[in-house]
Amino acid sequence: MSVFNLSDFHDHEQVVFCSDEKSGLKAIIAVHNSNLGPALGGCRMWPYASEEEAIRDVLRLSRGMTYKSAMANLKLGGGKSVIIGNPRTDKTPELLKAFAQAVERVNGRYIAAEDSGTGVDDMKFMSQFTDHVAGIVDKPSENGVRSGDPSPATAYGTFVGIKAAVKERLGRDSLAGLKVAVQGLGNVGFDLARQLKEAGAQLWVTDIHREPLLRAAKELEATVVAPDEIFGLDVDVFAPCAMGAIINDQTLPQLKAKVIAGAANNQLAEPRHGAALMNKGILYAPDYVINAGGIIDVYYERTGNFDRAALTKHIESIYDNLMEIFARARKEERPTGEVADAIAEERFKR
Repeated sequence: MSVFNLSDFHDHEQVVFCSDEKSGLKAIIAVHNSNLGPALGGCRMWPYASEEEAIRDVLRLSRGMTYKSAMANLKLGGGKSVIIGNPRTDKTPELLKAFAQAVERVNGRYIAAEDSGTGVDDMKFMSQFTDHVAGIVDKPSENGVRSGDPSPATAYGTFVGIKAAVKERLGRDSLAGLKVAVQGLGNVGFDLARQLKEAGAQLWVTDIHREPLLRAAKELEATVVAPDEIFGLDVDVFAPCAMGAIINDQTLPQLKAKVIAGAANNQLAEPRHGAALMNKGILYAPDYVINAGGIIDVYYERTGNFDRAALTKHIESIYDNLMEIFARARKEERPTGEVADAIAEERFKR
């Protein structure tokens, strides 16, 4: 396999392959674009089926971070990293140390944060060996103080984005009685489901782990469904909050939701699926726009002068960003993803 010939490699500035025999580390760091600032993006640990799958994932994720930061009006570039391995069984202090040292060798062009398979405690541990980590500072919240975990901000931004998409597609300001299917109940997905429930929505949920499903059924009165059933539910909104590429040739014909709006990255397996959604009358909230709350949160942490009110206002601007995209897409009769890309490129290619 030639990395240079991969379509997802296009326009990447730097891709670093990292290994450490003693700890078993196999990782990839990708810097897509640094025109607006250093490339900040999460470190994902996942048991990829192949190295090619890991490469494609990190390339797509890093590119998405460039567009995400540009759309969120942040002075950041786009990057991402992946560690190949099972976070529940393969993660060790030695492995995290080796990865942190690899990040340090990139010399500040890439800044790591938590992602699927890693957490705030991992980032704090890595900060002993590199300054280039983020999402580790405790922050004031409405309930006192919360950790540096950006997932609450991601969940809130996604909630705000769903309200925008529902307004655009269904003409509703209220979420009361709305039927929502949530795929993935990790930190972001569960918090999003909680906010939707508090707003009066009815929930259908799925996850690959049993514990969060039991919790959602008990605390949120959610209906639990099998992973392969979530796509074909007759709901108003489908909120993907797990892995990417879940809108594809197999799942697209099953979709009955009028809106797709969730926190997962790279939801479209290919750009052409955005046009297919449009042709089916399904409104797609571009993933890197709606899930930008976390990167906004980390950005404010790195300013050194954390302002909770300013952060909240910035996250809530996701609503306006999406409404701008929806209006332009409607006027130009183009897929929302294409319009979002065009706006982002106007900003980071200047």
